[in-house]
Amino acid sequence: MKNVRILTVIVILQGLILAGQWLGSPSVVTPAQAQIPDAGGQRLEIITEMKALNNKMDKLIGILESGKLEVKVSVADDKQGKR
Repeated sequence: MKNVRILTVIVILQGLILAGQWLGSPSVVTPAQAQIPDAGGQRLEIITEMKALNNKMDKLIGILESGKLEVKVSVADDKQGKR
């Protein structure tokens, strides 16, 4: 008798689940809302940054090729280590 009651409850719950899915009632979990990325805007930013990087590299290469680069060596402190 106890098994019949448990099976009846299971059948009723399955029927409620099926009815909820069929009628399209809102689910417990909300659907994810994804945003469409602006691929063109991202590419435009990348191109702009690459142009800025190329300009900086051109300046650096110009300094290195001109031979006007001066390097100064300083003596390290005793606290930092001996050379």
